[in-house]
Amino acid sequence: MQRLQPRPQRPWWGHGELAASFVLVFPLLLAYEVGVLFAGSVNGADVVTRLLFAALGRPAYLALHAATAIGFLLWIRRGDRWSTLRLEVAAPVILEAALYALTLGGLISLVLDRVLGLGVSAASVIGALGAGIHEELVFRLALLGGLVALAQDAAAAAPASLCARRPRLVLAGALALSSVAFAALHHVGAHGEPWTAHALAFRALAGVAFGLIFWFRSLAHAVYAHAIYDLLVYWRP
Repeated sequence: MQRLQPRPQRPWWGHGELAASFVLVFPLLLAYEVGVLFAGSVNGADVVTRLLFAALGRPAYLALHAATAIGFLLWIRRGDRWSTLRLEVAAPVILEAALYALTLGGLISLVLDRVLGLGVSAASVIGALGAGIHEELVFRLALLGGLVALAQDAAAAAPASLCARRPRLVLAGALALSSVAFAALHHVGAHGEPWTAHALAFRALAGVAFGLIFWFRSLAHAVYAHAIYDLLVYWRP
């Protein structure tokens, strides 16, 4: 009898090539990092930008990001990744992310209003999410991906453990924890927003949606879906 081989574990960042996602996401990150100087506001989850600007000041901050942009161009040239930025590669990702963004608000509002009976206004709940890229890097790539990576390490060390036997349960737990953290941390600290039940629930459900996009599509899909959704919220009358 042929022995069944264990299924290979999915990478901790889910589907998609992580390096390709970074290539697609970096222009958005750079536009945000420079744009905050003129917008006068920083995303609530973005502690790094706030600390960098306080430590360096405006000229050094701009110089640092200019050097980062040059380093990025050298990296994609050395890795022959220019093709990732071609229109036929980037456009489908952005268009798919736009479809997620267009449906996300309506679906979550429907769940909160009709199923949970919380009633929610998108403008009052979301407020200003800021740039989606930092929240996806922190809560999806670092936290969700990090939790899955830790579980995979535990599964490799103990093949009979729950982490090894129930990978879907592990993913569901990591998704729930990262989504609750994503929602809760919007209400923490000097830059946090006033707490309400529907605001927390809305963001937790949004975190689940972005986490699923991150895991089953790619980091780039999640970042662009989040960023486009933020823009739709800002432009909504």
